[in-house]
Amino acid sequence: AKDARKRMVQMEIPASFPRGPNGYVEWDKVDTESIDLPPSEDKYGIPSSDDEEDVGTQKDGGAGKDGASKEEGVSTAVIVDNLPQVPEAKFVKLTNVLTKIFGQIGQIRDGGLHMPMDPATKMSCGYAFIEFATRGEADAAVEQADGYKLDKAHVFKVSKFDDFEKYAKVPDEYVPPEPKPYSQRENTQAWMMDERGRDQFVCRFGDETEIFWNDAQKSSAVEEYKRSFWTESYVQWSPRGTYLATVHRQGVALWGGPSFGRLAKFSHSGVQFIEFSPCERYLCSGSAHEPSHGNPASVVVNFFDIATGQKLRQFSGAQKDFLASANQRGFVWPIFKWNGIESEDVETSSSSKNNNKKEENTKAMPAFFARLAKDAIQVYKTPEMTLLDKKSVKLPGVSEFCWSLGEPILATFQPEQNGGNVPARISLIQLPSRNEVRSKNLFNVSDVKMFWQSQGDYFAVKVDHHTKSKKSTYSGFELFRLREPMCPMEVLALPDKSEKIVAFAWEPKGHRFAIIHGDGARPDVSFYSMIEGDGGAKKVHLLKTLKSKTANHLFWSPNGSMIVLAGLKTMNGQFEFFNVDEMETMATCEHFMATDVEWDPTGRYVTTAVTGVHQMENGYHTWTFNGRLLYKQTRERFFQFLWRPRGKSLLSKAQEADIKKNLKKYSKKFEEEDERIKSQQATMLDKAKQETKEKWEAWMAEKKRKIDSDEYQGVLKKILGVDYAKKEAEIVTIEEEEEEIISVVEEPL
Repeated sequence: AKDARKRMVQMEIPASFPRGPNGYVEWDKVDTESIDLPPSEDKYGIPSSDDEEDVGTQKDGGAGKDGASKEEGVSTAVIVDNLPQVPEAKFVKLTNVLTKIFGQIGQIRDGGLHMPMDPATKMSCGYAFIEFATRGEADAAVEQADGYKLDKAHVFKVSKFDDFEKYAKVPDEYVPPEPKPYSQRENTQAWMMDERGRDQFVCRFGDETEIFWNDAQKSSAVEEYKRSFWTESYVQWSPRGTYLATVHRQGVALWGGPSFGRLAKFSHSGVQFIEFSPCERYLCSGSAHEPSHGNPASVVVNFFDIATGQKLRQFSGAQKDFLASANQRGFVWPIFKWNGIESEDVETSSSSKNNNKKEENTKAMPAFFARLAKDAIQVYKTPEMTLLDKKSVKLPGVSEFCWSLGEPILATFQPEQNGGNVPARISLIQLPSRNEVRSKNLFNVSDVKMFWQSQGDYFAVKVDHHTKSKKSTYSGFELFRLREPMCPMEVLALPDKSEKIVAFAWEPKGHRFAIIHGDGARPDVSFYSMIEGDGGAKKVHLLKTLKSKTANHLFWSPNGSMIVLAGLKTMNGQFEFFNVDEMETMATCEHFMATDVEWDPTGRYVTTAVTGVHQMENGYHTWTFNGRLLYKQTRERFFQFLWRPRGKSLLSKAQEADIKKNLKKYSKKFEEEDERIKSQQATMLDKAKQETKEKWEAWMAEKKRKIDSDEYQGVLKKILGVDYAKKEAEIVTIEEEEEEIISVVEEPL
């Protein structure tokens, strides 16, 4: 009756209804059961008493008493196929396993996991229905759990429940799809063919992302592409510079070509980290998720094929499962480390203690990636994305590892165990053979840092030892020669062992290394070589020590020979450009409060930058390799500066040697081009000066004409009165000189 009265509000009230003295209907005398109401599905938008509990929950999607409508229940449910078929005795165990796996992705509704049983066989049917609290969690379950490998025979196939309607519409007879018309794809290497051999870089500041050409001849950065809100966190170039990756909440996008169009996208909800393989064939993305709904903190890592966009492998689980030891606080990215070699026609060599002969093979080598596990290192191979030889590399207590940048060799460190009775150990392990190239036992070790030379020729370990009383420490270096038979090694100790080692860096493509050492505000910088004298004797020796330098970082040129001794952050941005070949300082300069230094891929230019860590002086300076300032750019909220890497050279070593030998012949063309640009700039500058002069003269002529006009003189006469006859118009020209410093050359006294 109450519902009927509500619906009557929307109807014309019949005249036969009894009314009182005030003219209103006396509803208690109306027989509501005899009223014939018109049909209405939505009850005219007025909820009845039976629906009052649902008010507020039906506005979006028509939710019922349990907070979810039929439509929402379908959209929040998934089907997990290819499960093990288990008897009743193992039913609860499998249910708990599924709850643990999918409970880390989202909140499963009460009674929301249903795994049907076959009444005839008393076995599970091999699939399950799981209902989540929200549609987003169901989508995440499909994204993260589809392809999850429970064991060798059971790989999950996860689908949305509402996908069945789509599949039901698939016709019984196959109809081939219409072939897509061919569209020419942009050349992703076009930037490498710049006629003037310029390099690009990307800058990110505020909400803007800009890509520039570094134009040294014009002493400026030439804008190539600009876009607002291009990324939600940061950008990253691929190792060969083919792609620019942008990171978003939904996933990762890759851009490239002259127009910087989107080439690919990879779905990963909440992605925070990315890592390319050195060969640019694979992309690894990672995310860490805070505890929620009673589930622990979790980690998700995805591997994608860049060419196809296919997700090849996913690793997910509780964050504690990605920690190598209980002492590790939080996971450290990258969780998986790629080996530093290309995955195509790589020359490999193997050495062992019992074999002095170097075995060489020139064959296609798969790319490897590895992660640290408890008492082991798990190495995976591509493109299968499976564990190498189906087993881990067992190393009790292993706490750190890194790949050689040349061959597929793992360098590992195992700290001391059993109270020092088992020594610490450095091992070099070649893959895929797992042969141990060389190892070294160490005692009284408090910490180590490992450094590979860029071509894998040398390997260094900085070892911090503690005394037996553990009250003090001293440092030294273990140096390995990978290209020599039996991989010989040496120990290097500084004259003062107690000195603090501030920084260490190998010379790229060379045999030298630099060390910053000292405890004061102005430490020393020493240069060493792994080859002694012109004879090339294999012995490490000191080349030179520079005393009292304002430096805490070392930045070698990509081609070696040149190095920047940088005093960053607390040292207020002091820089010294040093030529190691001649052992002389080329220039000293300052970029106040600089936080970053980055060489361009050719070693011709270097950039210093102040990022958004500070609120003042944000921006970057670009210098030549010998320390001459080219130009400055100031940007508020400056976050990133990244040079675009170059691809691998197509020239052979013989061709490169020939170019170096005949450099004057090849450089003549570029010198002529430089002169043309300088002449053009001079002409443009003269033209600009002439235009400015002509504008000034035209302005002066117009002013003089106005002053001499009768109208102006009449107004002036009224203002000055009797003094008008004595007043003579005067025009005073003031000349100002503006000086521009073109270059500064420092000469030794």
